[in-house]
Amino acid sequence: MPIPTTSYAHVRLTVTDIDRSRAFYDAVFGLPVAFEVPPGADEQTREQLGFLFGGVIYRLGDQLLGLRPVATDRFDEDRTGLDHLSFRVGSRAVLDDAVTVLDDLGVPHGGVKDIGAGHVVEFRDPDGIALELYAAPA
Repeated sequence: MPIPTTSYAHVRLTVTDIDRSRAFYDAVFGLPVAFEVPPGADEQTREQLGFLFGGVIYRLGDQLLGLRPVATDRFDEDRTGLDHLSFRVGSRAVLDDAVTVLDDLGVPHGGVKDIGAGHVVEFRDPDGIALELYAAPA
């Protein structure tokens, strides 16, 4: 019998430079931080938050998105593992606004594309991880 899941709880991406990645994800998505080691944390707090590995976990609706700074190589969607990470947005108009945000941040992207089942904007994070914004058809 299959396991009855209801949604993703979290996704964690491994990154090479946590400061660079945090700056990118903060600027592009502006998600609230759910977990991070506070500056000046005592040893007990650092131990409790050891699962972060010096990274951060953001809140994304009911799910979590984490960054873990342990990668030593570059992302490749043609290897076993992650192909891309897609974020749902509310409408095609939000995608148009997102293109402006990405342009203002100097983030290369493929523009808004009609894929039949909706519209997407594709771009990459500083480690080359393939990201996508998706809007369902109206």
